[in-house]
Amino acid sequence: MMQKILLFFISLFLLSISQAQEIQLSENAEISVLTVGPGPSLNDAFGHNAFRIKDPKNGIDVTYGYGEYDFDAPNFYLKFAQGKLNYLISKADFNRFYQVYRYYNRSIKEQTLNLSEAEKQKLYDYLVNNYKPENRAYLYDFFFDNCATKIKDVARVTLNNNIQFNLPKDYKEATFRTMIQKNLNRNSWGSLGIDVALGSVIDKQATAEDHMFLPKNIYAFFENATIKNGEEPLVKNSQIIYTKREVPVTNSFFTSPLFILGLVGLFIMYITYKDYKNTTQSKWLDVTLFSLTGIIGIFILLLWFATDHKGTHQNYNLLWAFALNILAIGQLFKKKVSGWFIKYIKLLVILLCLLTLHWIIGVQVFAIGLIPLLIALGIRYLFLVKHYSTDQ
Repeated sequence: MMQKILLFFISLFLLSISQAQEIQLSENAEISVLTVGPGPSLNDAFGHNAFRIKDPKNGIDVTYGYGEYDFDAPNFYLKFAQGKLNYLISKADFNRFYQVYRYYNRSIKEQTLNLSEAEKQKLYDYLVNNYKPENRAYLYDFFFDNCATKIKDVARVTLNNNIQFNLPKDYKEATFRTMIQKNLNRNSWGSLGIDVALGSVIDKQATAEDHMFLPKNIYAFFENATIKNGEEPLVKNSQIIYTKREVPVTNSFFTSPLFILGLVGLFIMYITYKDYKNTTQSKWLDVTLFSLTGIIGIFILLLWFATDHKGTHQNYNLLWAFALNILAIGQLFKKKVSGWFIKYIKLLVILLCLLTLHWIIGVQVFAIGLIPLLIALGIRYLFLVKHYSTDQ
């Protein structure tokens, strides 16, 4: 008897959950797209997007967004590094969503979508179904499957691919790298890390739709989009929910890559000048340079060939961070180097020249903070060629 009662209550509970998931939105329900402005850290620098479903009659005011980390995933950090980590769709009460971003002083804009009752229901049902445990995870891609592109894709599904995205008034053609760097300080460590880790594939011209990988561009394109064969706007109303407070910017040039690496470059050139004047070689410096450039080169190769990150392919930072430098370190400890090692150093000089050419013709844009280091490396390699050639 107790088992039957328990079974009854379990069935009742499951039925209530099922009904809760199949809520019929009222005629007064509204669905909007929220655009959150950038934050101070690198992972917040590009903003965020989410859907807001508001239906006072049903007591609903929730947000759905894409891009939540699944910290419970096995081998989280390894999968993250390999580009194989699934991200999750998140759900939160709007008030909590608002308070969080207000606390972190990030602007919030809202665009109410011009949808019929059936389209609102379809979009809401899609999100509810997407939020189920078996559907929540998706393979994240920074450029083509992120918190912004998901908003565009879900809206298209809702409107049966009948959205026409028109170019915003201030639209300018750009590469992926240009769009990324517009959101960053070019002379920052985050910017330098991106320019070193990401390859020439992000220096190609992005299509108009590709621009929507950035949350702020979702706002711009949605603002100009039309539906029903261009007869009606996609957005019927836009408003600013929260305006970011102006705070002093504390960026210091003296802690920037250009300044720090400038000092490193000057130090390398100073040691090289002393070695040249005294006809000596500071082997500790060469071992350090060959080790660091070799390790960075191996890291770049791993990002290119051992991960699923699309943006790390065809990375010509390998022209200065040459992975084979690790294998050549042994020559630096010899009293007399092999003949091939002199040719190898000449190759390193040629590679730096090729890097400069790639930069000039636009094959790949490199970090400006690297300029002093690259100049210093070129001078050091030329010195080593002369030094070792004299000893032969």
